[in-house]
Amino acid sequence: MKQRSKYLLLLITLLFIGVPKLAAQAGGMIDPVKFSQQITDDGKKTVTVSITARVIDGWHLYDQNLPSGGPVSLVFHTDKLKGAKALGGFKANKAPHRYTDDIFGIEVREFAGTVTFSQKLEITDPKAFVYEGQLKGQACQDNCVLVDYDFNFSSKQLSKAMLAVAASEPAETTDEEATPGAEADSTETALGASDSLSVGANSASFSEANYWAPVIDQLKEYGDRNQKQSTAGLLYIFIYGFLGGLIALITPCVWPMIPMTVSFFLKRTKSRKAAIRDAMIYGLSIIVIYVALGLIITAIFGASALNNLATNAVFNIIFFLILVLFAVSFFGAFELVLPAKWTNKMDSKADSTTGLLSIFFMAFTLVLVSFSCTGPIIGTLLVQAGTSGEIVAPAIGMIGFALALALPFSLFAIFPNMLQNMPKSGGWLNSVKVVLGFLELALSLKFLSVADLAYGWGILDRETFLALWIIIFALLGFYLLGKIRLPHDTPLEKISVSRLFMAIISLAFSVYMIPGLWGAPLKSITAFAPPLYTQDFNLYDGEVHAKFDDFDAGMRYAQETGKPVLLDFSGFGCVNCREMENSVWIDPTVKGLLEDDYILITLMVDDKTALPEIIEVEENGSVKKLRTIGDKWSYLQRSKFAANAQPYYIAIDPAGNPLSASYAHDTDISKYIDFLKGGLKEYEVRKKELAK
Repeated sequence: MKQRSKYLLLLITLLFIGVPKLAAQAGGMIDPVKFSQQITDDGKKTVTVSITARVIDGWHLYDQNLPSGGPVSLVFHTDKLKGAKALGGFKANKAPHRYTDDIFGIEVREFAGTVTFSQKLEITDPKAFVYEGQLKGQACQDNCVLVDYDFNFSSKQLSKAMLAVAASEPAETTDEEATPGAEADSTETALGASDSLSVGANSASFSEANYWAPVIDQLKEYGDRNQKQSTAGLLYIFIYGFLGGLIALITPCVWPMIPMTVSFFLKRTKSRKAAIRDAMIYGLSIIVIYVALGLIITAIFGASALNNLATNAVFNIIFFLILVLFAVSFFGAFELVLPAKWTNKMDSKADSTTGLLSIFFMAFTLVLVSFSCTGPIIGTLLVQAGTSGEIVAPAIGMIGFALALALPFSLFAIFPNMLQNMPKSGGWLNSVKVVLGFLELALSLKFLSVADLAYGWGILDRETFLALWIIIFALLGFYLLGKIRLPHDTPLEKISVSRLFMAIISLAFSVYMIPGLWGAPLKSITAFAPPLYTQDFNLYDGEVHAKFDDFDAGMRYAQETGKPVLLDFSGFGCVNCREMENSVWIDPTVKGLLEDDYILITLMVDDKTALPEIIEVEENGSVKKLRTIGDKWSYLQRSKFAANAQPYYIAIDPAGNPLSASYAHDTDISKYIDFLKGGLKEYEVRKKELAK
């Protein structure tokens, strides 16, 4: 009972780590700013719309247009403007407080108390007047919250004098003249505008460059074959599955079954040829069962739903809890098994049937009996397959897993003498299970981290993650040295050479991660650890930060500056993205090219932040609703570039046209430099052609 209490305490500690931090963010649903609106007019053609912000004591609201790299600026978005045109932007009725922020190292501006932001409009058609939009900003005290307010002005709020003037004289301009594209303003904000731009000293312009337009044919001309990326992804999933199957083989649930099952086939018939045939069918049945599982998962959820689940907070937290539960089980606190009646039923089916069906039910029995060891491996594999976005990925992963699991049953049936050289079952199998428990515990934190990053909770930042991994792998090292004993462990009289080397590796890995607490890149685990920007105390300054995380804002800036753009389609849960950022981007040459020669725009396709309003788009003959920022960027990647895997890098000009073929996950720094320089070279050629 005491042992169970200890493990329960460990589970509770892991589950609630960082809870004070979460409570500080979510507790009480603080609403530090109250907004109100009003409109006044001169009875002729001009109106003033005003939005008043009342900030509670002790809080402050940041001003508009703050320098990049600092707090969130106040922004006014226009969703619809009809029957009027703006005469400038929103202006505050008082000067903000200015000071240099020690954390950001820049000058910031903020308002306290009450402040009113006003904007003048020239009314062109009073009866049709509509002005809808939203403001977004950030208010801070000891902690910060995002604030927003939807404003809506209409002709109903205009004075009778202005409406009377409108009735007596025609409108001076049409809506289209007053605000080009006003009726589609909301769509333009979401899906890009059609703008002309200038590049280079000679101001050669692109005509009506719509940077959201598809460029798939242009990519094909560069020899870009996005399917290569998908094929590589499927190959990795197959390899992950195969390695997972090999690990499952040496668990206490499977290993003892190998000699028992092979001996049964050899004794079942006098013909060795028939025994080999039965063993081969047995192995094939295992593959069929697991592949069917992968296909069923895909049929129920679909590839896109699995991808969404992979970054869904509830799903990741549930999977985190499941892995912790399995880890505690592997440590010996309790045994996780499927209901006995399931395995008994399969046993009875195997006994009562003959031929191929009997062998199939025997394979099914193995799958059920081994669940307690294979369950977490299969679950992790299916999640990895789901994030690939490929519809066949779960089935491919299951083929790899089942092939590794089935191989020894067929191999030992063909070469039965090899059975004599197999290590006998014993205490070492329990040690394997405990080691898997430590690994499952470490891996579970990855799933909690994905949810934390996608929703911006800030529970599991980088140093917290690393501290937990350091402790877990240090404890694993001490366990391998026999310094820690768990239930069902047999006393170690001596330590084998292989066990000693595994302990050295685990302890060395734990020590290797310690500098990461102060910002060391730790290239070997960048695929698992949260990104460097989540670290509170960071002495490392070699990482690259994107200049923009919004496609439209970045493209407008590129048009103004005449610089090419590097689009980085990434994701909070994308392990290969983190590896590229912390293995390739930190190279001095790459860093210089990204920061000095390109406008870097990073778009997170799994960002769960809700859009101001749902956007409806037509895709593959059906209407699709984009609800989050991640939905929007994922749609952009699919519609414009016919790609859906991350990381995905593409160099484009300010008109949105590709400068070269795309680049996927490849940590060869020289190749990446060639990719970046190739895009710059092509851009210079285009500027010269436009200047002629």
